[in-house]
Amino acid sequence: MRWLVTGAGGMLGRDLTRLLRAVPGAHVHAFTRTELDVCDAAAVAETVRAVLPDVVVNCAAWTDVDGAEQDEARAMAINGTAVAGLALASTRVGARLLQLSTDYVFDGAARTPYGEDAPTRPLNVYGRAKLVGERAALGDGHYVVRTEWLFGAHGRSFARTMATLAAEGRAVRVVDDQVGQPTWTVDLAERLILLGTGQAPPGVYHATNAGRTSWYGYARQIYELAGADPGLVEPVSTAAFPRPALRPAYSVLGHDAGRPLPPMRDWRAALSAAWPHLLSGWGGVVSQTVGVGRQ
Repeated sequence: MRWLVTGAGGMLGRDLTRLLRAVPGAHVHAFTRTELDVCDAAAVAETVRAVLPDVVVNCAAWTDVDGAEQDEARAMAINGTAVAGLALASTRVGARLLQLSTDYVFDGAARTPYGEDAPTRPLNVYGRAKLVGERAALGDGHYVVRTEWLFGAHGRSFARTMATLAAEGRAVRVVDDQVGQPTWTVDLAERLILLGTGQAPPGVYHATNAGRTSWYGYARQIYELAGADPGLVEPVSTAAFPRPALRPAYSVLGHDAGRPLPPMRDWRAALSAAWPHLLSGWGGVVSQTVGVGRQ
């Protein structure tokens, strides 16, 4: 089975590529951002024709939520319109496209988990661009996989920032009025492999670790794992951290469409399993004041 992965140099792309290369019979063609620009429709079409994949997983994305407010055209090109080229190229060779999307397509006004068929209403440019990408993928009969609050061994994430601060015994202020589902990229990658190889029909799927928490609760759990005093984490409101992009207050996703697949484990169990890897390979400078994470 031939797989083509875009955005293979990112946090999710690297874990997905590593897991796929351990799958018997999988032939993996992984492209970083510099190796394949998803906004170059001609290059995308040529690459897909050359590889003739069975499954295409688009991990390429603009992930700077606040930056998207300042550069809407670029964010829309990467997260939105580029997906149309990938979808068309995949359709032409009979490949299954798995398009990654986000909880940010919702407005956060709900108080029960968002189903896969819940009405979308993004609050920011990032969410609007991702929604354009969703519609492009679904319009060609492919798959949309929504996820959120990603953490992993590669690149920057809220979890790695908090792990660094906890190891230093530093106090932090973290918002307590945004609720979501921290999700390990390894668990998400395994779900993508199941969707790519299984019999689930095309459509929208939610792929997050189970459970829910606030950024504050998430940070406290990280401090506990680090052996630091969770009392060093102070809860504050979103209003204390004004940002260019609005964030949904409630981002818990339901998983009805994915019921034939095994459920993903609780986020606390995933975080514990990921813990030995979170500080490897990155020692970036971090701020003592943390508002919200990003995807």
